[in-house]
Amino acid sequence: MKKVFLSLLCVCFFTAASVQAQSILDQAKKTAGSVQNPLADYSGVAGSILSKLTPALGLTAVQKPKVTDLVTGFLKQKASILPLQQSNPASYASKFAGLQGGLFSKLKLLLTAAQYTKFLGLKPKANDATNVLSQLFF
Repeated sequence: MKKVFLSLLCVCFFTAASVQAQSILDQAKKTAGSVQNPLADYSGVAGSILSKLTPALGLTAVQKPKVTDLVTGFLKQKASILPLQQSNPASYASKFAGLQGGLFSKLKLLLTAAQYTKFLGLKPKANDATNVLSQLFF
C-alpha cells in the first residue's frame, strides 16, 4: 500500500512540475513573439524621418515622395540584415555600409548640393534611440 501511495504521489508531483514547466515555456514563447523589430513599421519610421528632414532640408513637394521611397526601401533592407547585428557584427557592418552608401548616393542625386551637405550635418554624434535620424546613420 505504501508503494502504491508513494508511486501515485511521485506521478502527481512530476505531472504538476511538467505542467508548470510547459507554462513557463509557453510564456517565454509568447514574450519572444511579442518583441518586434523596431523597424517593422517602415512607413511610420519613414514618416518620422521625413518630418525631421523636410524642414531641415527644405524638401520640395517633388522631392518628398522620392525621399520617402528611398528611406522606406532602405529601412526594409536594414531590417532584413538587423539579426546579423547580434550574430555576426562584422557582416552586419559590411552590409549596412553598402546599404547606407546606396542610400546616400541616391540622395546625393535627388537633393541639391546644399541640401545634401545639410543632410550629412544632421548625423547624430552617437546612435541615439530617441533621434529617428539615427536609423539612417547607424
